Amino acid sequence: MKTAIAAALMVPALTAQQPAIDNAPAGRPLHDRIDRAASEVMPKVIEWRRDLHRHPELGNREVRTAGIVAEHLRRLGLEVRTGIARTGVVGVLRGGKPGKVVALRADMDALPVTEETGLPFASTVRAEYNRSEVGVMHACGHDAHTSMLMGAAEVLAGVRAELPGTVVFIFQPAEEGAPAGEDGGAAVMVAEGVLDTPKVDAIFGLHVFPFEAGAIQVRPGGFMAAGDTLEIRVMGRQTHGALPWQGVDPIVVGSQIVLALQTIVSRQSDLTSAPAVITIGIFEAGNRRNIIPDEARLVGTIRTFDEEMRREIHERVKRTASGIAEAAGATAEVRITHGNPIVYNDPALTAKMAPSLARVTKTFFPNPPVTTTSEDFSEYQQRVPGVFFFLGIAPKGVDPSKVEPNHSPRFMVDEDALVTGVRALASVAADYLHQ
Repeated sequence: MKTAIAAALMVPALTAQQPAIDNAPAGRPLHDRIDRAASEVMPKVIEWRRDLHRHPELGNREVRTAGIVAEHLRRLGLEVRTGIARTGVVGVLRGGKPGKVVALRADMDALPVTEETGLPFASTVRAEYNRSEVGVMHACGHDAHTSMLMGAAEVLAGVRAELPGTVVFIFQPAEEGAPAGEDGGAAVMVAEGVLDTPKVDAIFGLHVFPFEAGAIQVRPGGFMAAGDTLEIRVMGRQTHGALPWQGVDPIVVGSQIVLALQTIVSRQSDLTSAPAVITIGIFEAGNRRNIIPDEARLVGTIRTFDEEMRREIHERVKRTASGIAEAAGATAEVRITHGNPIVYNDPALTAKMAPSLARVTKTFFPNPPVTTTSEDFSEYQQRVPGVFFFLGIAPKGVDPSKVEPNHSPRFMVDEDALVTGVRALASVAADYLHQ
């Protein structure tokens, strides 16, 4: 996969000008029908979204959600497969003429978050997650993603006779990650053949974020970061807190490692070519105020946009942790687990489909900043060209500086923006097949 963000920045900028509808590949009559059908299906989309929001399910547990999706796709006359990657659903819509195969993807899982929105359809669901009881909430908008793709499936089913090719609708579990000890998400969907039968030529997906409602953002090249998990175990020697010289303090050593890791990004990496982030989010050690423990545990994340920089940072993290520990008479075990790859939008495909996205919105941002969040949509892009774009859903009348972010217990979706998402998904599929 092409990964360097520097290369992405050399791709000619997409134009921010709103293209005329006639310039889009499928043409005005079909676009008009898509737009009209998208408006007509919106009451269902909102009803689905609120129902899914009220009944969220964690990753690899989306049984009810998958059942609703599969039933809807069957009613549309699609070929439906279930049980992929545990709870994934795939629907295949064959057009009236031969042609290419395009895939559209939505994720279905919720998060272990206790909802605080006060909505009349707010979740009160509780479930077990990694051996703890947690609240469950669609705090990242996957209920909206699933509902919009269900709506797009209905829109495209209504014009199937005019589609020169096939549309594959992928409803994926566990985008947020599988529970401990389980596999899940896009990598498993790919391994179980969702891109192979039929063989997909290109894939598109979207994600909602709290910026201007109905606006669309897309960027060629590196768009979202690779997200890797870092775990460091520092082994010292336990002793009385009043006699630190008789042991080796892993808390002090761990603290030095946390600070030193920040210099890898600020002093050792070329940030003019690509940004990077190293964050330690967990620091565990000890159980009593006057005991220096044997061990400290650090867990965090590494975010990068360039494969070479990703490799170099991994090596620097291992060297830094081991060197600091050795100097203090401790040892450090470093484990880095590769997570989601870089979300890399194929530049040529992005340029081709930009008019389709610009057509359906009043506000189109063709070159927004990169984001250090990650997404397993990138697993599909490892196999076929793909484009991932963002849809704004910030509630009207809310100060932009106070809009709650994704993963917040107060995360909200402006449902008026969902029609833009339905139109965008249906349009990119139809336009790609007509090219």
